[in-house]
Amino acid sequence: MKQLLRTPRYLLIGLAVMATVGLVAGAGLYLHIGLLTNFPASPTAIATLLLLVMFALMAGVAAAAVYRHHHEVKRVVAAAELLAKGDLADWEPVPYGQDLNQLAQAFQLLQRRLRETTVSRNYLDRVLSSMQDALILVGHDGNIRRVNKAASELLDSRQSELTGRPVTEILVERERAAFPSAGQAQTRGESVFVSRNGEEIPVAYSWSPIEAVDADLSGAIIAARDITERKLADRRIRYLARIDALTKVPNRMQFQHLLQRSLARSRRNRARIALLYIDIDRFKDINDTFGHMAGDAALETLTSRVTKLLPDRAFMGRLAGDEFGVVVYPHGPVDRSNVELNRLARRILREVAEVLIVQGHELYITVSIGIAGFPSDADNVLDLIRNADAALYEAKATGGNRIEFYRPEMNAAAVERLMLKSKLRRSYELDQLLLNYQPKVDVRTGKIAGAEALVRWELSDHGLVLPSQFIPLAEETNLILEIGEWVLNRVCEDYAHWRARGSEPGRISVNLSLKQLAQPNFPRRINRIFRRHGIQPDCLELELTETTLMENPEHTIRVLRELHRMGLRLAIDDFGTGYSSLSALQRFPIATLKIDQSFVSDAASDPDDATMIATMVDMAHRMNMDVVAEGVESEEQLGLLRRLHCDFVQGMLFGEPMSAEAYQALVNAQRDGTDSYRALFA
Repeated sequence: MKQLLRTPRYLLIGLAVMATVGLVAGAGLYLHIGLLTNFPASPTAIATLLLLVMFALMAGVAAAAVYRHHHEVKRVVAAAELLAKGDLADWEPVPYGQDLNQLAQAFQLLQRRLRETTVSRNYLDRVLSSMQDALILVGHDGNIRRVNKAASELLDSRQSELTGRPVTEILVERERAAFPSAGQAQTRGESVFVSRNGEEIPVAYSWSPIEAVDADLSGAIIAARDITERKLADRRIRYLARIDALTKVPNRMQFQHLLQRSLARSRRNRARIALLYIDIDRFKDINDTFGHMAGDAALETLTSRVTKLLPDRAFMGRLAGDEFGVVVYPHGPVDRSNVELNRLARRILREVAEVLIVQGHELYITVSIGIAGFPSDADNVLDLIRNADAALYEAKATGGNRIEFYRPEMNAAAVERLMLKSKLRRSYELDQLLLNYQPKVDVRTGKIAGAEALVRWELSDHGLVLPSQFIPLAEETNLILEIGEWVLNRVCEDYAHWRARGSEPGRISVNLSLKQLAQPNFPRRINRIFRRHGIQPDCLELELTETTLMENPEHTIRVLRELHRMGLRLAIDDFGTGYSSLSALQRFPIATLKIDQSFVSDAASDPDDATMIATMVDMAHRMNMDVVAEGVESEEQLGLLRRLHCDFVQGMLFGEPMSAEAYQALVNAQRDGTDSYRALFA
């Protein structure tokens, strides 16, 4: 560009000189010829020659000026053409004529403005290209005019491939009708783009119209963002809101929703529905013994095994921790006579009972099943679930691994059970529970060796509630922990009272529940109670059932040994009703074995029971354990137990469980020789 705009001043001067030299030379030649030929040089000829020379000089100067002006115009035109092509390099300063100087300066000013504009545009292009949101410029005709880098990457297409296409072509067909069009006001929404390879891309977009006087410059700009991850997260949240994360079956809320829809269809079609309420027997034992990983494995296995057995259209859901519901559509009535339901329920019992290997351990899980039907047992979701739950409770109460169909009396029992839970809590808070003592008598001497502390609960509108009824309720509500501590405090308080008045009550036995034994720092808690009342630990004996001992043997052994070191005696209650053996009991620091009353009741007339008692007494003595027989109600039973060398007896033969005051009076009467027991041992 600088070469084109450089002024050729030497060339112009050369042309003018050549023209002048030519004229002078011509004039000189003319004179020379005239002299040689004696041609007269008239004044007119000389004047004419001079005029020609002057004219030639003027013509040369004019020619030079015209040529220079023409060349300057050509330089300006060339510079303007380069400017139009985008060449914004600086012009080299050159002198122009006055008439072209203003035009040249105007072009130089335009050149600087264009350079500034270009720099700004390039910066804006870099900014737009660096944006993560896809930007799409749409013309008034609905065609794409320009896209940024993010849009090109989002649609997996080059910018040149997108430019000129209708914007609707980047949308999936189902979204095209709802997408904004030219002239539409600013809006936001969600849509689905489609990439070059057909991949659908959910996006959130904003549509902003561009208004301009020139229609060619109007249109809209679309800013879009890929929301695939958000959509996946939303679907995951909706999934988790409906599906149980562990078992991958509908959770309680979704199960109830599906059941509601099933009831509506069955009501229209006059069809039947059966709800199977399934619960794992002793599931807490699995968690406590083998850990929650084993519990989770049991739940997953149960779900997998049951779902494989379900007929068409049936579905399963998780209602609570280890409780599941199964909805099936039987052909007959929902009762014991339905062969189809019985077959399915028995298959579930068998399939679930298959061995399960967890962390190298073999687990055998069983379930109980309660069944209720629509419309025979309930006509809505809540009642159907409640009645199936009542049938389930009946199945579990009779030992588990059973099937029970709902009966109306079950619901009444469930309601009563719920009311008893509430009343038990209320009675405990109002200190309305009673503590009685059942004497324990030495078979050899007939003397009172101590007593067993028994909790009694009497309701004004119900009468006496048996421990077999309310203790399980207390276990379910964890009220057993508070009741257990209340019993220990009351026994220690009574014991201190008896001693203070000169009585010798012997050793008092207190029943201990599994939940009490599982409390953190349980031995320390008991020791604080002893110190509070000034009682020595050897004044008490803690009784545990076989089930409690074998629940978590390693933990139980550690706790019992610590209690034993404190001076507490430990007894195993209801021996023979559980699944332990005397050899297994050798691991525990047990001092007393109590034979369950179920063996004693018929021992005087049943030789097999008598043999069982004799065997247990002999083996217990060999292990240095005392033996207590429970449920002694007749003199014949007492005589048999004396012959079998049982150590202690307790039961109704020696009277009803009594209050603390009555027990103290009995102890004092025996001390004074006025009691009625001596005649039994004469």
